[in-house]
Amino acid sequence: MNRRSILALIGTALASCLLAISLPMFAPSPVVAQSNTNLLVSAAASLKDALEEIKLQYQQSQPNVNISYNFGASGALQQQIEQGAPADIFISAANRQVDALEQKGLLLPGTRSILAKNRLVLIVPKNTVGITSFYNLKDAKIKKIAIGEPRSVPAGQYGEQVLQKLKILSHVKSKFVYANNVRQVLAAVESGNADAGLVYITDAKISDKVKIVVAADEKYHSAIVYPIAVLKASKNTGAAKAFAQYLTGNQAKAVLKRFGFILP
Repeated sequence: MNRRSILALIGTALASCLLAISLPMFAPSPVVAQSNTNLLVSAAASLKDALEEIKLQYQQSQPNVNISYNFGASGALQQQIEQGAPADIFISAANRQVDALEQKGLLLPGTRSILAKNRLVLIVPKNTVGITSFYNLKDAKIKKIAIGEPRSVPAGQYGEQVLQKLKILSHVKSKFVYANNVRQVLAAVESGNADAGLVYITDAKISDKVKIVVAADEKYHSAIVYPIAVLKASKNTGAAKAFAQYLTGNQAKAVLKRFGFILP
């Protein structure tokens, strides 16, 4: 091979190298999969139906956020959190339980707010007649009154406050059938295992097996509110704060209102 041919080959090789360096890399970059975030919300049992619907609504826009609920009596949920049970958000049916967690430094500062309000009502099985007021609970035909366990169920606490104000608590307390949460009270009246019960108006509205006798005068009991807060122990505080903020926004409020909750 003569000198001219060798120089030509070297030139071609150099040109190819320079071209390769100057051209952008078009190799497809690997797709980084977004990891899912899991949130656990401990919430008062009376919020169950509304929160389940809000969850579906939220996950349409945030498919990578998996939301699980732990429904129960507010007092029982409070004790679980105090004992170290995992949870990202707590929604109680009274201030008392959230106050206790706040005093123990278990809430993430600046995340507490009021989600909704409610009303306490007296319910009876749908075909019951002749019961028109709380005073009828003293009647002989009312043998069992379902009520939430007052030590852990806010609805039970509110109920006792009302009956105390009406000066009939001592007359009817022997008829009480205690339940672990307000939905169990509703179920007892629906099934006929109780002749009457004290629940929130939102619980009564989801059932066609009971009827509302009367709503308690709000001056007879503590304010029925649902405080919400992110827990300091949450491992996903960013996602928890985002969902808590969504719960207090307009889309979630529309769902809560439709289920009968009173907006703050």
